[in-house]
Amino acid sequence: MKAYRFVATFSLTLQVSNAILFNDPLRVLEIGQDERIQVKESEKLSLKRRGVGFIDVTDHINLPWGKKIKNAAPVPDYDYPQTASQAGIVNKLITEIDQVAMRDDLAKFCSFFTRYYKSASGYESAQWLSSKLHNLTSELRSDVFEIEHFDHVKWKQFSIIFRVHGIETADNVVVIGSHQDSLNMIFPSLIPAPGADDDGSGTITSMEALRLYVKHLRNGHLPKNTVEFHFYSAEEGGLLGSMDVLGSYREQGRKVVAMVQQDMTGYVANKNDEHIGLVLDDANERLVDFLKVVIDAYVRIPYRETRCGYACSDHASATKNGFPSAFILESENAKTNRYIHTTMDTLDRLDFGHISEHVKISLATVIELSNWNFGK
Repeated sequence: MKAYRFVATFSLTLQVSNAILFNDPLRVLEIGQDERIQVKESEKLSLKRRGVGFIDVTDHINLPWGKKIKNAAPVPDYDYPQTASQAGIVNKLITEIDQVAMRDDLAKFCSFFTRYYKSASGYESAQWLSSKLHNLTSELRSDVFEIEHFDHVKWKQFSIIFRVHGIETADNVVVIGSHQDSLNMIFPSLIPAPGADDDGSGTITSMEALRLYVKHLRNGHLPKNTVEFHFYSAEEGGLLGSMDVLGSYREQGRKVVAMVQQDMTGYVANKNDEHIGLVLDDANERLVDFLKVVIDAYVRIPYRETRCGYACSDHASATKNGFPSAFILESENAKTNRYIHTTMDTLDRLDFGHISEHVKISLATVIELSNWNFGK
């Protein structure tokens, strides 16, 4: 594979357009800040096997509205809470975390042959997830929330967005993210990919945090700011789903004030050294500092700063599009689950007590920021 930087966007677009005529189209991958390479679709798996993180920006080089994502959009700095102020609400809600229900839901989510975004079972798993989200929110008034299927042009598995519009400063959007797809790196469409940890665990984390947040909403506590839970498709293809979603937000001029990603939340390598990983790559320093406040206030285990490389999860799509983001991981990167992307990424390897700590972080983040004054 020949790797080189692209300077002429027109030339790059022409090459990609010509490659689409064949079965193995050329893709443009960003492997570092404004560092791009051109590879065939089939070669993306080889990069993932080698641990090379990338954003597939093929469909975002020349956007239909004429703007180029040649450089990352500037990320504004917001002031976040420096102390936890919602302990009464959060501490009451987190006593109701249901590990049995999380285990049951994750068992079902892992039962699909694969959740690979191009597969039939990947589409079926998205339908199941959408059904679960509708069930979780069935007791809310219809004017309080909406659930959106974000359809992608080139594959069938849709991303899902749960949204509660803020009643005062709706333009301020707080996002909790996870990705729903799974991947077996040998033959993605032919070999099972249960994806219990990557990212079934993050998906279940978000679902449980959402269930508890719905209880809060049912008690009449509507947020001043807009709150969204995102369940992205096609993260394993190079952050494809989150780039589509957050790229559209950027073009629409939406103001995402915080995006927190939960990807791999269930594996504990050593119970005597249990901790939370706070990823620094592609992350906003002020938002990371706020998450330290949340963890110190609500989580029974400490955090540890870590790095995972460029574009290691969907938070990088937020940063790329000019939104402050952060990434919560099950541990420091060196001690994460080594069974991911294989048939052995299974439910029995996960610790639901640890997943519960991640639920606390997502729920507390939403409660603390939903009424925070970010300004208009």
